[in-house]
Formats: sequence, C-alpha cells, structure tokens
Amino acid sequence: MRITRVKHADGTVTAARIEDGAAVPVAQEKPAYMADALRDLIASGADLSALPATGPTVPLSDVTVLSPLSAPQKIICIGLNYADHIRETGLDTPQRPLAFVKTAHTLAGPYDDVVVPAGATEQLDWEAELALVIGRPARDVPAQRAMEHVFGYTAANDVSARDAQFTDGQWFRGKNFDGFCPLGPWIVTSDELGDPHALAVRARVGGETVQDGSTKDMIFDVPTIISYLSRYMTLNPGDVIATGTPHGVGMGRSPKLWLKDGDVVEVEIEGVGTLRNTVRFA
Repeated sequence: MRITRVKHADGTVTAARIEDGAAVPVAQEKPAYMADALRDLIASGADLSALPATGPTVPLSDVTVLSPLSAPQKIICIGLNYADHIRETGLDTPQRPLAFVKTAHTLAGPYDDVVVPAGATEQLDWEAELALVIGRPARDVPAQRAMEHVFGYTAANDVSARDAQFTDGQWFRGKNFDGFCPLGPWIVTSDELGDPHALAVRARVGGETVQDGSTKDMIFDVPTIISYLSRYMTLNPGDVIATGTPHGVGMGRSPKLWLKDGDVVEVEIEGVGTLRNTVRFA
C-alpha cells in the first residue's frame, strides 16, 4: 500500500491511499495547529488498506501531493552512516548511530520549492536518504524485533546549509531551515517494500546524477538504528527516521558543488518514488 496526504481543489486535506494513479481519501485532516491526518491514522493501529473511502477517488493530477506527514513527534536523522560518505567528508567513523533532529517546520512536500532566505547560506547541499516511519510504539526494543515497529518507508532529502552546520559547533541550525526536509511522495508500507537493505539511493541536480548508492552499504542497518534509539527514547507512531546518505554530496566533490537558485534536486529511492524540489533563494 502507498499512502500520503493530499490537498484537494477545495482546499481540504485528506490522508489518501494511492491506487492506479489516483488518490482514494480515507480521512479528512482538521484545519488545526499540528494536525496530521496520517500520523493519527497510523497511531490508531487500524488496517489502513481496509479503510473505506470517505469521498470520491481523484486523479493525482487533480490534487496536490503533500508531505506524507505534517507533524510527527520526532524527525530523527542518522549522520555518517555510509563509509564512502564518511571518506568524502573527512570525518571520523561513528562507533554508534550518530543521531540529530529536524523539527516539523523543516517538512516540505515532494514537489514543493525549497525557499531559502537570500544571504542565509552560501553552501547549500543535498542528501538523498531512505526514511522509515514508525508504526507502533518502540521502547527498548531488541534488534531482532525492531522491524515489527516499522509502518513503512519514504524518501527524504536532508537539505543542509554546510556553512551553518560546521561553524556553530553543532548541526542544529544548518539542518533546520524552513523546508529543509522534503519528504514523500508517499509512504510505502513495509509489507509492500520488503527488504529495505538493498535499495538504490540516487540524487540528481539539474538532471545530472550526483549520488548513486545502495542501502546495502549502510553501516548501521534499520533494526540496529531502531533498537539503539529506543534504548533512550520512546519511538512513537508517525515518527520519522532518516537513515543517512551515500557519497556524492556537494561538500564532498572537487570542486565543491553548492545548490544555486533555480536548481532542481531529485531524490529517488528504489521501490518508493522520487522527490523533485526546486531551490529558490528569496
């Protein structure tokens, strides 16, 4: 099953299954602060594939596909999780999953512009990542049981302002500009995707391939990441965990390649889909 949030022509937002190029609405999102129709459905534990339609099926061309989640409790990112990416950055290999957070204001839809304040950064970079979505609460979960807590998978771009990231002494500001986490275009449930450890992870800038890796090369796999994080915090339904990026980011190239106004960045995860976001400095 593929499921996401969509905005209809009348302005309403619904969680919707994606079937045969169309959106089947299954829950309407309330116009309230931190509302998130899909997060709430996941938390309910309902069989989302069996939910009846709450309205007419609509072609995807007639709706705006939004970020699958708008207000997860946590967006956790794993840094330096591919050896080739570590080599290109010159940083040390972590001995345990290196976690940092993005907050909900960084979320952007799969086809939204990423709008960056003019002059805020001169080193804007991309990071193509497989992200997982937690399906049921996980607290101190052993690795061998961790996959039972995964609802599904989506694509993420961990957009990064490198000059902010590496001059502050910690990564929060450089990772948390508005719109710095395009997500989507939908969540593919774990039963449909299958093994998440053999998927191509690609990024293109202006149509040119800049990243071409595979999740098989992750240092810490999905069960290890979930088990590790759940020792210290409860992972809740709808929480997003981005699993790291392979080599090919702008900061690792020679000469370095930074995103500029008008660049189109595509992030493609095999079996999931493609994000396509245009950078705008304004």
